[in-house]
Amino acid sequence: MKTNITLRLDADLIREAKVLAAQRGSSVSRMLAEQLEELVRREKDYEAAKRRALARLESGFDLGWEPAGSRDELHER
Repeated sequence: MKTNITLRLDADLIREAKVLAAQRGSSVSRMLAEQLEELVRREKDYEAAKRRALARLESGFDLGWEPAGSRDELHER
């Protein structure tokens, strides 16, 4: 379902946007919709990546490290 929205923009900006839209074979409305969709998609992708990264940090990483042992064992090397 689509819903209309009203924006208050500078007249010069609207004029330039109309020219740009015409050059692209689009409309100002379609260009704005595409930009908003891209902005929302990026934000969702970022939040999902952030959640995954935080979950990985929470669980930790196995680096295969083992303690070297006692001081005597270190000196035997």
